[in-house]
Amino acid sequence: MGTQVDSPQRTYRVRTYGCQMNVHDSERLSGLLEAAGFAAAPEGEDADVVVLNTCAVRENADNRLYGNLGHLRPVKDAHPGMQIAVGGCLAQKDRGEIVNRAPWVDVVFGTHNVGSLPALLERARHNAEAQVEIAEALEVFPSTLPAKRDSAYAGWVSISVGCNNTCTFCIVPALRGKEKDRRPGEILAEVQALVDQGVLEVTLLGQNVNAYGVEFRDRGAFADLLRATGRIEGLERVRFTSPHPREFTDDVVEAMAETPAVCHQLHMPLQSGSDEVLRRMRRGYRQERYLGIIDRVRAAMPDAAITTDVIVGFPGETEADFEQTLEVVRRARFASAFTFQYSKRPGTPAAEMDGQLPKEVVQERYLRLTALQEEISWAENRAQVGRTVELLAAAGEGSKDARTGRMSGRARDGRLVHFAGGAGVRPGDVVETVVTAAAPHHLVADGPLLSHRRTRAGDAHEAGTRPTTPGVLLGMPRVGAPV
Repeated sequence: MGTQVDSPQRTYRVRTYGCQMNVHDSERLSGLLEAAGFAAAPEGEDADVVVLNTCAVRENADNRLYGNLGHLRPVKDAHPGMQIAVGGCLAQKDRGEIVNRAPWVDVVFGTHNVGSLPALLERARHNAEAQVEIAEALEVFPSTLPAKRDSAYAGWVSISVGCNNTCTFCIVPALRGKEKDRRPGEILAEVQALVDQGVLEVTLLGQNVNAYGVEFRDRGAFADLLRATGRIEGLERVRFTSPHPREFTDDVVEAMAETPAVCHQLHMPLQSGSDEVLRRMRRGYRQERYLGIIDRVRAAMPDAAITTDVIVGFPGETEADFEQTLEVVRRARFASAFTFQYSKRPGTPAAEMDGQLPKEVVQERYLRLTALQEEISWAENRAQVGRTVELLAAAGEGSKDARTGRMSGRARDGRLVHFAGGAGVRPGDVVETVVTAAAPHHLVADGPLLSHRRTRAGDAHEAGTRPTTPGVLLGMPRVGAPV
């Protein structure tokens, strides 16, 4: 009788591009693959399955994908049995074109059928041909899928997917679909599951997070959800991203100010300070409404750090329009800003608009905007010197930490602080220290720690364990016999 030899466990690696939604989707992809029997590939080793979770928002997204696929081709040629899968927004957009341009790809799946990946990989292997499967509507809410979390101390929790807005520059609604909201109980159950495993901070995620509740017609649902999440015992920090100014209401400001666990941090996309450009963008608000939100947030939470997104060079943007953007940036005094040069995305109304600006005009305005915001960010950070901050120690936030002997962490307002770590401080622990210096994009705290609290999250990070969530039922009936 022959001896049966078990096949070695196949390994995987997920590469993520784009927004926080993609980062969280990648946690789901990792969870799915591990539930299907795969193991994460050790660092420095080639994986049996490489998954590229793509973004389609920026102009160079296509070039980046096909460049990476080109680099993977010789790796696959030298690694018999290796499989390459492409998912995410660019896969939803390009579909079978990906396999036409890169025939060594084995699987293409879209934003609506993330859960199909293990079956598609097996089908591609069995049939020895590429599998392209793009669903036109959401098949399974991502949070019903298992997840392998990246962090022991901070977790993403998706409260909705998709977007009902029609911003003329944005391709996301076409790729992610209409907004779908989870029920509050399901969200809170997932948060509780993370807290039970030691997580101290959660970020509530949505393409338009403060529109939450639109599907079940409850305009106060997001503020209520913030309060309820903040009441979960053991959860120390609650954040959310990204809201939309059009739906941002005073009850959300009140919930932020009155719920101790909710951090005084707000990312509020501006996009443009010009009313005319905002109209062509179909943003649904104007300059004064936007600045009114900023004023109300600061009145309720003077210590709030507000960040934003700005697009420079939208079609038809005049010098006067751009000056309005600079004026709003001066008045709002953002802690930081993500600034982008407008790029045409095929399939969006803005791509067909008259008044597409020359690259050199967009570049010159972009440099003026970033110089102004850099000056403001540095001034706002210098105002933090001497302030006592509570930091959640983090891993991988400071690229120079090893050389400087510092650690890094996030203050409650979201600012990045590089600090002189005391003996035994681990990612996931909580420390208090005093800010001693500032730069435009970070703070420094080189004095002794005022306090150090060891946490369950720190224990988990030290032990190399990460939270896992098996998937939270959506409250919809399952197919088949009840358990």
